[in-house]
Amino acid sequence: MEFSRILVRATNWVGDAVMCVPALEALRARYPKAHIAALARPWVAGLYGKELVDELIPYTTAKGWKELGAKRALAAELRGRNFDAAILLQNAFEAAALVWMAGIPVRIGYARDGRSALLTNRIAVPRTGEIPVHQRYYYLELLRRAQIISALPKVDQIRLPGLQRLRSEGRSLLNARGWDKPMVGISPGSAYGTAKRWLPERFAQSAVVLAQQLGAGVGVFGSSDETELCAAIVAQVQQAGVSASNFAGATSLAEFVQLAAAAEVFLTNDSGAMHIASALGVPTIAVFGATDHIATGPTGALARIIREPVDCSPYPSPCLLRECPIDHRCMKAVSSDEVAGEAWDLVQLRRQ
Repeated sequence: MEFSRILVRATNWVGDAVMCVPALEALRARYPKAHIAALARPWVAGLYGKELVDELIPYTTAKGWKELGAKRALAAELRGRNFDAAILLQNAFEAAALVWMAGIPVRIGYARDGRSALLTNRIAVPRTGEIPVHQRYYYLELLRRAQIISALPKVDQIRLPGLQRLRSEGRSLLNARGWDKPMVGISPGSAYGTAKRWLPERFAQSAVVLAQQLGAGVGVFGSSDETELCAAIVAQVQQAGVSASNFAGATSLAEFVQLAAAAEVFLTNDSGAMHIASALGVPTIAVFGATDHIATGPTGALARIIREPVDCSPYPSPCLLRECPIDHRCMKAVSSDEVAGEAWDLVQLRRQ
């Protein structure tokens, strides 16, 4: 199949958007001269640079059946852009309905969520065991089954393009904020639920140890809803005599990517920030408990998962609950010394 104008419906969550990067790279390699546009929610659009797509089209209407008038207007706009193919990385019925209304002649997506009739290329969802477990292969397999790529590539690590540029931009942002030292990054929140969150005081304790070893300050990142959580960690770090700043709610996604790229090391839960930090090649420690590190963990030699199996969330079958109904024992089992020690090992590995 040969296409000259391709619309990609991007996924809605930051972590998923990072795990789609290998598929976008494969698409770009297959169609180097095509115009590739990403239809993306504003909160993930900052991940897609010119190395991956030629154009970003913001998708700002409400999800589901709301704002049908705005969806029809967007479909009409897309129709006028004369795309010859749409590739749906997002699984929702809504994604297929929009490109069907837009009259895009080739509509490729997984046959799920009751949308098969709206697709021209209905791709069977991989069964358990058919492809590698990690989510990055789910998106690559869509391209393979659609005969866009001939084989499923081996992808040992996900890397965002333009790393050196991003690190330089991040350092400039830190300098503009008065930082004159390295940064230990922390992202203590999670969108999925509190069951994924390691204890805030242990984030602070680990960061203090690392900051003292590195001669660094601590930057704490999160959404505007996590400002209070991040402020509590900043206060504890400062009480230990280490400088710290609360960036929660104060950066765009693009700015967060730049700042994270400038970090010496990053500590996080299973979150979108984890995927970004590891894809930037920053030494990244991710604390897991309730969720599946095999399917959605960070990738590469500079990322390390710390997980202590417990009876209610054993390996390899975590509980997957949003909120812990008992005592948060999987997260309490992970010590600050363990996290700081593993993080220091990764910092040394990066310096080799």
